[in-house]
Amino acid sequence: MKPFAPLAAIASLVLAAPASARDADLAVPAGPLSEVAIAVARATDSSIVIADRSLARKRVPGINGRMDAAAAVQKLARASGLRAIRVGPGAWRLVSAPPPSPTRGTPRAPAPARVVAAPPPETQGQPITVTASKRDLALTDLAAQATLIDGAALERGGVGGTERITQRSAAVSSTYLGSGRNKLFIRGIADSSFTGPTQATVGQYLGDLRLSYNAPDPDLRLSDMERVEILEGPQGTLYGAGSLGGIIRLVPRAPEPGEASLTISGGASAITDGEPGGDLHATLNLPLAGETATLRANLDAATLGGYIDKPLLGARDVNRTRILSGRAALRLALGPDWTADVIVVGQDTEAEDSQYADRRGARLVNSARVVEGSRAEYGQAQLVVTGRLGALRFKTSTGISGQDLSERYDATAPGEAPQLFVQRNETRMIANETRLWQPLTGDFGWVLGTSLVDNRTTLTRALGPEGAQLASTGVRNTVFEITGYGEASYRIAPALTLSAGLRVTNVELGGAGEDVVRSVALAGAAITAERRETAILPSVALLADIGTSGRAYLRYQEGFRPGGLAVAGDFVRQFRSDHARTVELGGGWGLPGRGDFDIGWSISYTRWRDIQADFIDDAGLPTTANIGDGTIWAASLSGSVRILEGLRGEFGATINDSDVDEPAVAALDRVSRIPNIARFSGRAGLAWRREFAGGTRLELDAWAAYVGKSRLGIGPELGDLQGDYLDSGIVMRFGRDKAGLSLALTNLAGAEGNRFALGTPFATGREQITPLQPRTIRIGFDSRF
Repeated sequence: MKPFAPLAAIASLVLAAPASARDADLAVPAGPLSEVAIAVARATDSSIVIADRSLARKRVPGINGRMDAAAAVQKLARASGLRAIRVGPGAWRLVSAPPPSPTRGTPRAPAPARVVAAPPPETQGQPITVTASKRDLALTDLAAQATLIDGAALERGGVGGTERITQRSAAVSSTYLGSGRNKLFIRGIADSSFTGPTQATVGQYLGDLRLSYNAPDPDLRLSDMERVEILEGPQGTLYGAGSLGGIIRLVPRAPEPGEASLTISGGASAITDGEPGGDLHATLNLPLAGETATLRANLDAATLGGYIDKPLLGARDVNRTRILSGRAALRLALGPDWTADVIVVGQDTEAEDSQYADRRGARLVNSARVVEGSRAEYGQAQLVVTGRLGALRFKTSTGISGQDLSERYDATAPGEAPQLFVQRNETRMIANETRLWQPLTGDFGWVLGTSLVDNRTTLTRALGPEGAQLASTGVRNTVFEITGYGEASYRIAPALTLSAGLRVTNVELGGAGEDVVRSVALAGAAITAERRETAILPSVALLADIGTSGRAYLRYQEGFRPGGLAVAGDFVRQFRSDHARTVELGGGWGLPGRGDFDIGWSISYTRWRDIQADFIDDAGLPTTANIGDGTIWAASLSGSVRILEGLRGEFGATINDSDVDEPAVAALDRVSRIPNIARFSGRAGLAWRREFAGGTRLELDAWAAYVGKSRLGIGPELGDLQGDYLDSGIVMRFGRDKAGLSLALTNLAGAEGNRFALGTPFATGREQITPLQPRTIRIGFDSRF
């Protein structure tokens, strides 16, 4: 098959022998055990695994002097009170050392029950590596605005989905049709409210492979994640099509060789004036063949209580949603520094009815006379091979994905009998990403890679009374991409680094109309004929170090989306590719969450040509076209500050200003701004920690986020305003690393708000809002065995 073509070309690289560990001059400062171990492993070309993850945050002294890997690991083990076990050439595991036996006849004194001092102030520690850079760049070496969200933070208050990301990043916004149906936007680059044939403006990735091509956010449960990385602005050189606004990369926790563990968490929730809900999560890490084969599996089940009433149907709390999700990863040790991972992900999301309400009238009431709702099914399987070739790193990822979304919309005209519009979007994708890189360890670092994507999406529609809908025109789009890319960085001066990159993509586009009269299809054969496009996406950046902790950068980057086919009346029509060019000035001080304070900022200007967007056509149905050119100014600011020992404040804000030139579609002559993007959004948070004797800990996280006003969509039918609301929440946990109880409260003020001014795209004579979920309380537990 085409996506597997690069594997044969690089087979000889996979068989090459990895490098052995070496002596090194170490100057590793004190810090968390995990970060000190990473620094030692990188400096000595060795592999160090911490068997008990609960020890990873333990603070240990620095490691200094010239020594080989074995001596460095033994020194680290002694400093941390652990035992080092050699598991292979240049590979060790750090395990808990057995407690010393007490002297016979000497009773052991009980530990005093007292509150101990707060943890010592955070130090700068080791560099934070951004894996989304595709060449292991430290955050301080990245000429871009990046947000890194710790996986543990995403699970506080219960496992959630993408909404947890939007709560913690002011730069990421979303539509709110429902779980598995939404579109995501970053930094003011948004196209429309619907999920049509256009590719997303935000690339979503699980590891190196994209989750989808031109399908909505699958809203995967963010359980057992190492972290989530967000890169703002076009990322065309490294990520190609569909990254005009930026990328979101999910980094799951990898299987841990030699460790058997089970983590279980769950909770029950109650919604004001709504139904109760519940959730359950389990993670199993299981060695299958010593250190050679390890399985890590996750299971998530959740029932989200409803809170929207439909009195004309005699139904209350209709929008209950059920989610069943799982992920499994099998890691095989092929040799020192070489691994193969088989990863399988699946999720089924079913919403019994819609979550929008009437704008005017009783609170949380929907006057539709039909049952709406949706079902989203997602699955992906990956094979990932990772290794070293001397000083070089190698990784190849191959995957197959499937995503099906079925939606029901109220299409009843005022005074008419109930009508239902049913839409089904089926997506199948095969993809491969292969790259070879040298980290920026000295003055020079680079990455070279190839990418292949074969994607097929079929959109079918039907309209009519319940149970008697007649098929209407649909569309099928096919895309085959083959890409080569590269990027390099060179320190042209001790405090100045120049980076440049280039991506060349060849795209083959095809498709056809669905449920189209044969004579019409033959007459439009030229429209659906296969065609090719070539995109060349350069990038260049200049990064300057300022003092010991500061940085500033100037960056130019491009992004694009290929064209396709969209429904137009009884047939389909073509829409062209769109292209974004961005110039960005940014910088920062410190590392996120460390030291007395840290800050990051950016100002960008984007010129967006031939914007692809959805709007309502003359028949009242959603369609897609190039609406014209536009410009976007965006500014973002984020950071944190230590207020007291154990208490840290966080903040973030974005400002966006956009303008659309004279539209290319006459019906859209009143378009002036990019839709779905607020001029201002901001968030603030507090994180408090208090340690007690015996290893118990009290943790509290509180946040508030404001989303400003924005316009729903393109065209007069979608001109309603939305936004201008404040959301908030607080999560408390008391316990130890291996067990705890939690209490979470969201929407503290009980605000109704309007997250999204659309529930159905049809002119039903009812203005619509999507309210915030009413005040919700959740009581939960977590335990680790």
